[in-house]
Amino acid sequence: MNALAPASPPARALKSTASVLGIDPGLLRTGYAVLSAVPAPNPLREAGIIRLNPRQPLEWRLFELGVALSELLGTHRPAAVAVEALYAHYKHPRTAILMAHARGVVFVEAARAGVPVINVAATQVKKTLTGHGHATKGQMQRAVAATLGLSVAPEPADVADAIAIALCGVQLRGRGGRVRPIGGPR
Repeated sequence: MNALAPASPPARALKSTASVLGIDPGLLRTGYAVLSAVPAPNPLREAGIIRLNPRQPLEWRLFELGVALSELLGTHRPAAVAVEALYAHYKHPRTAILMAHARGVVFVEAARAGVPVINVAATQVKKTLTGHGHATKGQMQRAVAATLGLSVAPEPADVADAIAIALCGVQLRGRGGRVRPIGGPR
């Protein structure tokens, strides 16, 4: 047994709230959204962007991302973190490798806070919100606005994606892993 590895996940020091933190990971911009997991007219509590300095070395951007995520986790104490699953396209393998760095920071900070992580494939998020697994960024922004009753679509797309990931995470958490389109057939 490795003496540095904990025997089990750390216990939460503070009780979790009934919310899900959705993360759209990136090395320049990471979108985040906190949604209430209990039914409400508008479950959106907070959404935004964590901007990382492109002039900084990769290790410093990852460090900054970790600090920002730690603050979000401490402030909102979500019951779960929903994060976009890693996807590698054969034309852009480097993108997947770089994205994995940001996802790793999300996993470490969630584990440090004792919060379970829900992996959600991008196609699953798109299908859940639009009924189509290959929706465009614009379609996703409009679907998020319609689902939450927002008068304007969230900008930039990273915020809309994080909200969509959180919405999907709320559904997965509430249905034991089964995902159905929002507003679609039950």
